[in-house]
Amino acid sequence: MIVSSSGRMSVERKSAPQRRRAALAGMALSLLLSGCSSLPDVFSSNGAASTGTIPSGDLKDFAGAVVADEPQAALIGRSILTAGGNAADAATAMGLALAVSLPSRAGLGGGGGCLAYAPSKTGPGLGAPEAFLFPSAAPANPGRADRPAGVPMLARGLFALQARYGSRPIETLITPAEQIARNGMTVSRALVRDIAVVAAPLGGDPAARAVFFTNDRPLAEGDSLIQLELAATLAQLRQSGINDLVQGGIAHRIEDGMISAGGGLTVADLRGALPRRVPALVLTGVGKDNIATLPLPEAGGVAALGAAQLLVLDINAVAAANTRAQGLAAAVRNGRTDPAALLSATAPAGSIGALPASTSFAALDSQGGAVICATSMGNLFGTGRIVPGTGILLAASPAKKPQALLSIMLSWNPNIQAFHAMAGGSGQSSSPLAAAFGLGVGLAGALPAVPPEPGRANVIACPRYLPGSSASCAWSVDPRSAGLAVGSN
Repeated sequence: MIVSSSGRMSVERKSAPQRRRAALAGMALSLLLSGCSSLPDVFSSNGAASTGTIPSGDLKDFAGAVVADEPQAALIGRSILTAGGNAADAATAMGLALAVSLPSRAGLGGGGGCLAYAPSKTGPGLGAPEAFLFPSAAPANPGRADRPAGVPMLARGLFALQARYGSRPIETLITPAEQIARNGMTVSRALVRDIAVVAAPLGGDPAARAVFFTNDRPLAEGDSLIQLELAATLAQLRQSGINDLVQGGIAHRIEDGMISAGGGLTVADLRGALPRRVPALVLTGVGKDNIATLPLPEAGGVAALGAAQLLVLDINAVAAANTRAQGLAAAVRNGRTDPAALLSATAPAGSIGALPASTSFAALDSQGGAVICATSMGNLFGTGRIVPGTGILLAASPAKKPQALLSIMLSWNPNIQAFHAMAGGSGQSSSPLAAAFGLGVGLAGALPAVPPEPGRANVIACPRYLPGSSASCAWSVDPRSAGLAVGSN
């Protein structure tokens, strides 16, 4: 089968190997933009659920759709869209909310990457997706740190994304996260599942125990989670801007807190790590579409593209796609740095072993603007330690732990300037396959997507494109997860 420009699968009489060779010959890898840039300019003080069934009939006043692995964060994203915000606004608010509601995978102490698309040749990206990379960097000199931490990058990456693509004041996007941290939130099944995995070591840190335990037991679903120190940190970000995290009061509190948190971070580490806006890695000639993902050094993007090369042709080629993804990821992490060469050849054999958890979230607005992100703490709950006085859970240093594969993909038609589909994958080493599988299913208009275990896929797709037909749009979280996909009208 092949995927047509309408997103539906059609039958071709050639054999599977013949189809793959013919189609792969027509696909080309490109970097749509030249160069890359860090983003110091943003560091100023200025600061109804769907199961994936495609609706019948066009939606009136369609505001967009969001997906996230934690329901309360998804509802915050939807509220931003219905209030007139765009996809970047909603994604920023969701990412910050996840730092409160799912800090095991998206804490302020962690990092990640995003793809952003605006369907206009005169807008940001000039009609092509851009990538934002904000991985949690290792400290320059951790000294005698007993549990080295990564540099907190989540807020900095999201601020950079919103500064370029957003339409709302950043302060209004921080407020929802601040409110659920201060007023309390109902603990979700998603967070409880993660706490259960690492409850014993997490409870070993007094600050973390005070947050994630109650009555000497780990939090359970339905309990109330209040994070007053984290709320105060978010309030300071709202009032003083991201510079406070870079070299201001928050930065100095983090450095001072290393005595008890043992992370080895300094203000110099915080000041020196910058998010980057870089060209997306793009596979062209996939029907009438192009597919974008995160570029190197992020191995998850190349691996997901390699799997997608097979799955958009035959959604049943899962075993071959997984073998290809694993080999590509291993090759990148072993020093291969030419994605075009990797994707144009038979993937090298290889395996990447055990990897930490990640999460993905995405937003689509009514104009076809789209943002999809993946984040990680470098370990479930990072180092398991909270910096006293900040509420920030520290990510694990990439110098000490293998990093998650951040696997996100976005498909668009460059000729009509329209969004087609996007998918995020999680599930440790299976995340590239999950993202590629989710994209293939989304392009086919057959949500929800259920990739093989342990992969999970979050998808938003408009088989007849957006701008175009909002009636064709569908959204889905993996039905085995505890997240939420919700659209607005």
